Amino acid sequence: MTGLIRCGRCGRMVRVNYGTMKGNAHRYQCRGNEEGVGVGVCIGIGGVRVDRAVALACLEAVSDRAIEAAIFAADQVERSDNDVIAAVERNLEAARYEASLAARRYEMVDPAKRHVARELETRWNGALEHVAELEARIEELRSASAARPRIDRAALLRLAQDLPAVWNAPSTDTRTKQRLIHVLIKEIIFDLDEATNEAVLLVHWNGGRHTEIRVARVKTGRYPQDLAPTVVEALRKLAGHWPDKELAVSLNRMRCKTGDGETWTTVRVREMRERLGLPEYDSEKSNGTMISLGKAAQRLGICIGSAKTLALKGVLPATQHMPGAQWLVPVDALTSESVRIGVQKIIDRRPQHYEGYQYDKIIRLPGI
Repeated sequence: MTGLIRCGRCGRMVRVNYGTMKGNAHRYQCRGNEEGVGVGVCIGIGGVRVDRAVALACLEAVSDRAIEAAIFAADQVERSDNDVIAAVERNLEAARYEASLAARRYEMVDPAKRHVARELETRWNGALEHVAELEARIEELRSASAARPRIDRAALLRLAQDLPAVWNAPSTDTRTKQRLIHVLIKEIIFDLDEATNEAVLLVHWNGGRHTEIRVARVKTGRYPQDLAPTVVEALRKLAGHWPDKELAVSLNRMRCKTGDGETWTTVRVREMRERLGLPEYDSEKSNGTMISLGKAAQRLGICIGSAKTLALKGVLPATQHMPGAQWLVPVDALTSESVRIGVQKIIDRRPQHYEGYQYDKIIRLPGI
C-alpha cells in the first residue's frame, strides 16, 4: 500500500521498510521531521496485520457488487459484439446493392464504347471485392464471439462467497491486488491508540465514504494467543523431558494460566503433573547426551541469543517438543565442523573490546 497511508499525527506519507532477516515482513514507519536533529521517528507498526485488515475490508466492500458487475460487463461486451456485427451486416447489405447496380450498369453499356465498359467493369469488380471483405469481416467477428469463453453465472455467484480464497491463492498476481486496492482506496490515515494498544486506520474510499479499521498491535515478548496450547496438552508433551522448574518457565512463556488465573510455579506444576499421572524428570535417563540451549551456549562461549540464531538457521541441531518449550541440543553436535564455523563467525563479529565490557564485574564510579 505504498503511497496510500498518511500519518495521522504529522500528516506525512508513511514509508515502507523491509528490515527483517527472512525478508517476508515489512513495517510502515513515519519518520517525522527528518530535518530536526534528535527528533526520532513519529509512529510505526508492522505491515502484515495492516495489509490483512485492509485487504479484508476491500473484499467486504466489493463482495456484494463485484460479481454483479462482472456479469453486467460480460453482457455489455456481448451486446457490443452484436451491435458491431449488426452494423457490418448493414454495410454488407449496402455494398451488395452497390454491386448489383454496378452489374446492371455494365450490362446496359454499349460494347462499342470500350473505355466506358472498362471503367464500369472496374467499378463492378471493386464493389464485389468490398462485398467479399465485409463478408470475411462478419465471419471473423462471429468466430471471435464464439471463441470467447462463456460466463457461467451460477459459478460466479458461488465465487462471490469465496473471494478471500481467490485473493489468497498463490496464483493471484500481487500487482493485480495492488491495482485493485488503489482503485478502491483514495487514502488511509494511520494513527495509534495507546489506551487500547491498537492501530487505527481511517480508510477514505474513492466513492467518498470512510471506514475505521482497528488492528491489534503485537505485544513484544508475548506468546501468540492463537498458538497458546492448553496446560494439559503442554504438560503431556513436556513432562519427563524437563524438571518442574523448567516446565513452569515454559508454561509461563506460553501464557498458560492456572484455573485461578495465576502463573505457574514449581509446586503448582508438580501438583498438576502428579494429578495427570505424568512421569517425573529423571536426569539419569538422559545419560548426558542432551543439554539445554543455555548450557550449550555456555560451552560454545556465546550468548543464548546467538545460540538460538544458530538453531533457527539449522547450523546447531536443536529441537523443541512444541513451540515455546525449551530447546534440546545433542552434546555431540557441539563439536561438529558446521557448529564450529558458525560460532567462529559470531566471535569474529564481536567488537574489539568485547571481553572488557561484557564480563567486567567491577562497578566503576565516576572519577575513580
